Amino acid sequence: MRNMARSRNLARVAVWDVVVPLVGIAALLTIGVMLGWPVWWVSAGSMLCLLVVQAVVVNVVLFRRDSVTLGTDDDAPGLRLAMIGLCTAVLVATVAVGYGRWTEPDRQFTRDSADVVRIAGDASAATATFTPMDPSGAIERAVSLMAPDRADAFRGPLERATADMAKRNVTASAQVVSAGLEMLSPSVASVAVVLRGTQSTPGQPPVNSVLALRVSLSKHDDRWLVDDVQPINSR
Repeated sequence: MRNMARSRNLARVAVWDVVVPLVGIAALLTIGVMLGWPVWWVSAGSMLCLLVVQAVVVNVVLFRRDSVTLGTDDDAPGLRLAMIGLCTAVLVATVAVGYGRWTEPDRQFTRDSADVVRIAGDASAATATFTPMDPSGAIERAVSLMAPDRADAFRGPLERATADMAKRNVTASAQVVSAGLEMLSPSVASVAVVLRGTQSTPGQPPVNSVLALRVSLSKHDDRWLVDDVQPINSR
């Protein structure tokens, strides 16, 4: 019986007084690694680890004084319940942080993919749209999607093209047939866009055409903007 009681106490010491504190400290350190050790977590994590170490020190003092520890004290089941609750909370937080950090690149890729395809389609359609009643409307829509350092260079050719169309009273419209991602990195992207365009001139039948464009984009302050729009078959 005495050997059984001793074995039972050793098991309780191993679980409650050794494994649980080590698991808690390991979980706190793991959260820090996954977060990249921001200043706020260095402070908060250090304080939490210090509290765990202090609890271990108290256990050692109790064992030396009373030959009892938190794990072997039959009069303190509430403390053990609180410890396992805290340890579980830390483990859940570790899993949640890990899931968020490890899946964030995939979620960011999905968001960026949708953004660049949408912006490329809007910019392409705007460049192929013109109405004599609002000659600058499509230009301004296209320029609003351009990077600041490319807007002026992009505006010039569009204004010359629309001036000629305005003289001939030509109306042009375009619809995106399809848009596909060619390349995407954290800061640059390329999208292929296929448009169905229609030009109407008074007294003449409408002229339909299919346009294939390559749109280059880059990220500026977390916003995707167009750098260039070129026909895919251009050299």
